[in-house]
Amino acid sequence: MSSMPLLVTFDLLGIFVFAISGALVAVRKELDLFGVLVLAGTTGLGGGFLRDVLIDATPPAALTDWRYLLVPVGAGLITFVFHPALGRMESYVHVFDAFGLALFCVTGATKAMEYGVGPAPAALMGMVTGIGGGMARDLLAGRVPVVFRGELYATPALAGAAVVATLHWFEQPIWLVAVAGGGLCLVWRLVALRRNWQAPMPTGSSSV
Repeated sequence: MSSMPLLVTFDLLGIFVFAISGALVAVRKELDLFGVLVLAGTTGLGGGFLRDVLIDATPPAALTDWRYLLVPVGAGLITFVFHPALGRMESYVHVFDAFGLALFCVTGATKAMEYGVGPAPAALMGMVTGIGGGMARDLLAGRVPVVFRGELYATPALAGAAVVATLHWFEQPIWLVAVAGGGLCLVWRLVALRRNWQAPMPTGSSSV
């Protein structure tokens, strides 16, 4: 049985969470309503859009299913109106973002596998789904992407997606795939946030 209906549910949840984070960046950059909606949509849909193009799942889901457009628009409008309250919930937003990352690493890798991609490339597609929208958001907002600033973000996504791809390869139930891969990504990201773990950075003078 195809896991697509469950993947759509996970995808929409992840899009909603990521769209809120993108909209908050837009609000803090003092963009107008259109700018807020653009960053919300870019953050929520960017990774999945890129994944679908790379695995030849065209046209991308964001262009064929109205729900994929409605969810980030709704998240952007909610953030535009209630951003003072959401801003005060910054720590919770980071937690929700971690859940979104976990959901996307599951959906990205699983969809890639179901389109005939091997386990290793599928793991990369899971990571791309998780980090692609955030990278596009940061570039549009004129700042260095979070994944390049030392935060452990891409690594948990890649690890979780690798578990998803491996278990999918061995035809394990989708619930086990989601719990194992998504759980690894989620726990790793939350612990990194809690303990302020950072990826290795260059030492010494930056002058070369």
